[in-house]
Amino acid sequence: MTPSSSPGFPRGEDGIRDTLAEVRREVACGVCQGDIKRCRLAICPYLDRVRRWFEGRRDLQTTNLFGASPPSAFVGSWGYPKVLVGPLVPPVRDEDTSILDASESWLAYDLAEILRFRLSLVRGKAPRRVAEAREPDSILSTVQEGAMASKPIDTEMWFTKKPSLVSPFSARAPPSGPSADIAKVDLASNPSVPRRVDDLVSDTDVRAGEAVADLYDHGITQSQITRIFSVGLLGTKERRRLVPTEWSITAVDDILAKALIDEVRSHPWIDEYEVYSASGLANNVAVLLFPQAFMFEGLEAWNLAADPTPAHDHEFAGGRTTYPDRIAGAYHATRLPVLEHLAARRRQAGAIVFMEVYEDWIPLGVWRYRELARAALAKKAIRFSGLSEAEGELSGRLRLRLENWWRASALRAYLRTQRRITAYA
Repeated sequence: MTPSSSPGFPRGEDGIRDTLAEVRREVACGVCQGDIKRCRLAICPYLDRVRRWFEGRRDLQTTNLFGASPPSAFVGSWGYPKVLVGPLVPPVRDEDTSILDASESWLAYDLAEILRFRLSLVRGKAPRRVAEAREPDSILSTVQEGAMASKPIDTEMWFTKKPSLVSPFSARAPPSGPSADIAKVDLASNPSVPRRVDDLVSDTDVRAGEAVADLYDHGITQSQITRIFSVGLLGTKERRRLVPTEWSITAVDDILAKALIDEVRSHPWIDEYEVYSASGLANNVAVLLFPQAFMFEGLEAWNLAADPTPAHDHEFAGGRTTYPDRIAGAYHATRLPVLEHLAARRRQAGAIVFMEVYEDWIPLGVWRYRELARAALAKKAIRFSGLSEAEGELSGRLRLRLENWWRASALRAYLRTQRRITAYA
């Protein structure tokens, strides 16, 4: 599977349009009105608590930077198929910086701490066409080599001018700090590359989808897989390309989910309705599992004070063949944890995931939905014999009225009209 063949991957101009729409929604505020080109550290009220910290860093005011990359790399989407690619490096050395790009661990921190993590990462930028991943020059080759590492790697960058902070937020990826065009980049230490990563990067006959699933099965973290995928190191040789980070996050979620769906569909149904939830970082995720063949729906609500009808996307048992453009990356970020949970239990169920975003939210990327869904499903389920009882439990776990959620839901209407064969006995 290549990224462009997956319905979870937005392509070309469609991908840029979907990304823009997501950015405007996630970044919308009274200051910039969702226009990320006007979003600046100096005026953004969300960043007040980290502004003075940022301005006091003298080591961010030069054209040369040496630090331990977490490791991390970023590929932009603007201008696709010619994009900006480069490493993310903090002005920190002789420390473990791995937490700066380890979204799997971020639920343990508050918003200000995560912003501090991310805004300390200086982004180097080099314009490259996506096909250049197959025959990289010295800068891109260095970025790819660093992206394979599993531990922080000392990196030195030289810029054409002093880095500046412009548009720190993006649609699905975590924010990053100041950026500048790269003149040169070197790795000052040897990267620690897991053997399985090295094997699959070297194997140009394995398709990208197979490689992604293989790495995950071998315990490689999803954040590292996404990074390797994004810099064009997976897949058959003739199809390798740079993939914008925001798109690769969603593509990897989708690829990993598809690797689990057939397995989950072979398992017996659960017997009861199950409710789970977890909150954090000004977000709330609740999950309803119900006895059915696997089907999925994601519902997302913003600006709760306005009593909204949530945005939604869904798939019935036959699956989905189009991109979920209403909630976009949030759909795949929550579908994967549900399938992981069901596969681990060797059970099958339908699922509705409810996502609430509260007023004090700061755009950090769709990873928070993925990790909150995983945290919720790791808890003990509250079980019920019928849908009505489960709805009562959900009402107590969601701030938005349940009527609003059901107004948007396709699967709830399906549940209300479907009768199981036992009902006729």
